[in-house]
Amino acid sequence: MKHCRACICIVLFSLLVPFFGYGQNARGDALRAALPGEELTLKVAVIGTGDELYFWWGHLGLIIENSLDGSSRFYDYGIFSFENDNFFANFALGRLLYTCGVSDSALNINYYIRTNRDITLYTLDLPPEARLAVFNFAQWNVQPENKDYYYHHFRDNCATRIRDILDMAVQGQFKESYGVAPGRYTLRQHVRRHTWFSPLIDWALNFWMGRGIDTPISVWDEMFLPSEIGKRIEEFNYTDASGLKRKLVTDIEIISRAENRPVVLDEAPRSWTGAFILGAAIALALFVSSKLPRGRALFGTLQALIGLFFGLAGTVLLFMILFTNHDYTYHNINILFANPLLLAALPLGFSLAFGKKPEQRERAAKFLGLLFSWVSAACLFTILVRVFPGYHQQNQNVQALVLPFSLVLSCFPRWGRRLARQAARLLGRILHKG
Repeated sequence: MKHCRACICIVLFSLLVPFFGYGQNARGDALRAALPGEELTLKVAVIGTGDELYFWWGHLGLIIENSLDGSSRFYDYGIFSFENDNFFANFALGRLLYTCGVSDSALNINYYIRTNRDITLYTLDLPPEARLAVFNFAQWNVQPENKDYYYHHFRDNCATRIRDILDMAVQGQFKESYGVAPGRYTLRQHVRRHTWFSPLIDWALNFWMGRGIDTPISVWDEMFLPSEIGKRIEEFNYTDASGLKRKLVTDIEIISRAENRPVVLDEAPRSWTGAFILGAAIALALFVSSKLPRGRALFGTLQALIGLFFGLAGTVLLFMILFTNHDYTYHNINILFANPLLLAALPLGFSLAFGKKPEQRERAAKFLGLLFSWVSAACLFTILVRVFPGYHQQNQNVQALVLPFSLVLSCFPRWGRRLARQAARLLGRILHKG
């Protein structure tokens, strides 16, 4: 009887063991699910280019989803408003105040779909404690006392802020991998990859940007662009606290693809040939008008308009160099040949075109010749000085546009013809005496 009872106990114990084990596993799963941060899912939203100029370089957002309350928050580090106090004055001075904000993810995604933008979501694989740290930091960022910051096109914008958060989440391994890795292009080349389709804007931005953005940069610096962050996080691997190698991105979801929008070029265009053709065409129009019997009005008016355009562009450049925080315009060698002095061509050109007295027209022509002689000489100097590394500025499309017509308008052709005549006379006298 005792043996029977022992057998029955053994059988019952063996039957109950799996249930005890299952209970322990279930409790383990529940404990793991209850770990702080386990309920959070982090995604990086890379938004493509938009219609407005300030959207030409794309946008970036951080999405944090919470499985406990079903919320999905979109953290945006690129919020500004034209209605802010002194917005346009602050923009002109390079002191543009941006804001970090949070709103519903679906509302943001639907807005970008309606405005015909590319939308790609990158789901991140981070430990629960890292997800919680990112969430807490993002929440701290959007508090009224922490949300505002001064925007910088290349060093502090909607993309670099999220780049830095990702680096924090992986304990600095993101910057360690890309902080010294050489970038593909300079900052100027990256800008021009996005502006090529608008020749006037492309030329103007290229004119105003100084040589400081022509130096080699790292991959880390290239991530001022949202698309570059998307490219890098997709390939990035890191080591977590337990020593496990993990891929940062576990899933890529394409939400929307824009239609009939200019593409972003893989490589910056070499547009100096187009600028040279335009400059040569202007030079030809000036030369022809100067030779026509009644072309004086057109000849003078063209010079006035050239002075107005380049004088205004140079005035804006000088203002940005001297009085603003737009540091990417500093050390700009274009100021030597395109500056406020060219505005003098406006009254001089009209005086040449419509002046009543011959001496008035002759005086205007003389001063215009001297003015454009200085422009062409300074432009040639900026080409020659390129051999010195410290003065290497990628402004070939500016030089190619200015040099042809400035040479035609300068005194150099007249001086050259005068020297040629004098040399011919001298040679004739020598031959005659011989």
